[in-house]
Amino acid sequence: MQMNSAVSFLIFFFVLPLVLADLQVGFYDSTCPQAESIVQQAVQIAFSKDPSITAAFLRMHFHDCFVRGCDASILIDPTKNNSSEKVAGPNQTVRGYNVIDKAKKSLEAACPLTVSCADIITLATRDSVALAGGPNYTVPTGRRDGLVSNPDDVNLPGPGISVSGALSSFTDKGMDINEMVTLLGAHTVGFAHCFFFSDRLSPPDPSMDPTLFAKLNKTCAKKASATVFLDQSTAFTFDNQFYNQILLKKGILQIDQELALDNLTASIVSGFASNGIGFQDSFAKAMVKLGSIEVLVGNAGEIRKSCSAFNKKKKGVF
Repeated sequence: MQMNSAVSFLIFFFVLPLVLADLQVGFYDSTCPQAESIVQQAVQIAFSKDPSITAAFLRMHFHDCFVRGCDASILIDPTKNNSSEKVAGPNQTVRGYNVIDKAKKSLEAACPLTVSCADIITLATRDSVALAGGPNYTVPTGRRDGLVSNPDDVNLPGPGISVSGALSSFTDKGMDINEMVTLLGAHTVGFAHCFFFSDRLSPPDPSMDPTLFAKLNKTCAKKASATVFLDQSTAFTFDNQFYNQILLKKGILQIDQELALDNLTASIVSGFASNGIGFQDSFAKAMVKLGSIEVLVGNAGEIRKSCSAFNKKKKGVF
């Protein structure tokens, strides 16, 4: 089904620290000055055809950064001899790879072996969020691409996890509870397959709004792989409506609803529900921090020629 969306919105610009670890804003200014505009153009084309690409990039970015850091290891294709993160269970519904590949092809034509795939994911995510009405924040760049992609390393918090369980995963990556609640707000533009929340339908979860339960039960009874929007109000607009809905017991995923019910996070949810600009400001800062997790910089890793494959070693180099 083709989706056309015309959304009028204000874009908020947030100025963030120019240097984060060894990453820096404008890293490619001298080596590939058109880098960010090339990525932005690829994202704009994709968004015009399918505005749900914002959710796709947010998920890809999170799944990449929470496994071995933000090193584009999620992009590696499996081969006959080696598996990769792409085949891991949580990543089998990740999408948007084709847009990353198109951006990389254009970047290689303009600036060969200069812009990392890890930076492309980060930039594409930022640009897609802005196109959906979210914050247009500055992104430090300078990441390098990883040399390992192992499905056994993929251990991500699932949709049925508790707040305390999710917090443990986030704190392991150096992020706090406010940042966790903020980043889960990305579900304001997401959707989920029924099999991600089927355990809330049978037996009926008493924490779910009865009207929503009836709607979901009808949709999911037809097909377990059917999809529903996580934001039932403004599915393609990056706003704070997600928080208002979970306050009304209209969260789709268990972890989303738990945010509004758990004493650890309920006040943060209420704050974001009543302050959209505050949420966007917090989201911009949290995304920059997410994008700095365990990054490879300097001479570490490599700059891939193709995002889906490691560079071939030169003869005589081991």
